[in-house]
Amino acid sequence: MNPVAGIQRVAVVGTGLIGSSWAALFLAHGLDVVATDPAEGAEERLRASVALIRSKLALWGLAPSASGGELRFERQWEAAVAGVDFVQENGPERIDFKIELFARLDAALPPRVLLASSTSGLSIGAMQAGCAHPERCLIGHPFNPAHLIPLVEIVGGPRTAVACLEQAEAFYTGLGKRTIRLQKEMVGHVANRLQAALWREAIHLVNEGVVSVAEVDAAVCYGPGLRWALAGPNLNFHLGGGEGGMAHFMNHLSGPMATWWQDLGAPDLTPEIKAKIIAGVAAAAAGRSVAGLTAQRDELLARVLALKQAAAARHFA
Repeated sequence: MNPVAGIQRVAVVGTGLIGSSWAALFLAHGLDVVATDPAEGAEERLRASVALIRSKLALWGLAPSASGGELRFERQWEAAVAGVDFVQENGPERIDFKIELFARLDAALPPRVLLASSTSGLSIGAMQAGCAHPERCLIGHPFNPAHLIPLVEIVGGPRTAVACLEQAEAFYTGLGKRTIRLQKEMVGHVANRLQAALWREAIHLVNEGVVSVAEVDAAVCYGPGLRWALAGPNLNFHLGGGEGGMAHFMNHLSGPMATWWQDLGAPDLTPEIKAKIIAGVAAAAAGRSVAGLTAQRDELLARVLALKQAAAARHFA
């Protein structure tokens, strides 16, 4: 038994891309996982995905030393959540579905069990509306792939207890995650909003004929993306200010950038723009499969994480 922050058995509700990734991470840290998903073939897909992820984590030296936990699958969610210490929900991104599911989970579980949703942008305030114990409802939003990327965004609703947010934070941190806690709800949380802002301008530049899809991607991953892996935008601009730091940047260098804000695009995703982006990505992929690209991305990501951990670079950011 290797409990994390007092939690030993976790229910994973929904076992798609994010759910299976969570399950593999929990198991690698010695936690027992009871997974549930009504889709046909869900158990087979989950076990195959978990086996692949755990083998890769071991190969990359990222698997914790704890003995692996036990994985059980239940078709009925009622059986899956019986006796668990924590629930990680990964169902469809439909608010009506999540409201009903959270109400049913809330009615079935003792008040001590936290109910966390992986939702990438829905409101936990809405989700907890039908719960008798809304204080234990929160968002624990990971970034794909959840078994590798450390970030977890923790969001409480208007009736979520601070103690429950703190407990969730301790749990995710115990899994090696880097948590941020939002002080209020925002559609899309934080990281997805930042992604959306960048992608909006990327699409604008492609649509305006400034660069190709491949070139806009190269501009990010061979330019600021390399710095962003080490420090966020604020600390990067602090360094950009030289010895004067952020004060010098704000007083002498921020003006031109502020004028660029007025010229940023706001494209609509028309069928024509969608077709242009799809064609551009297909050309850049050059026949490489999604599975192959994903495997390559994850291997490189694991190497970057290992370097950051070895250098304690997380303290830099």
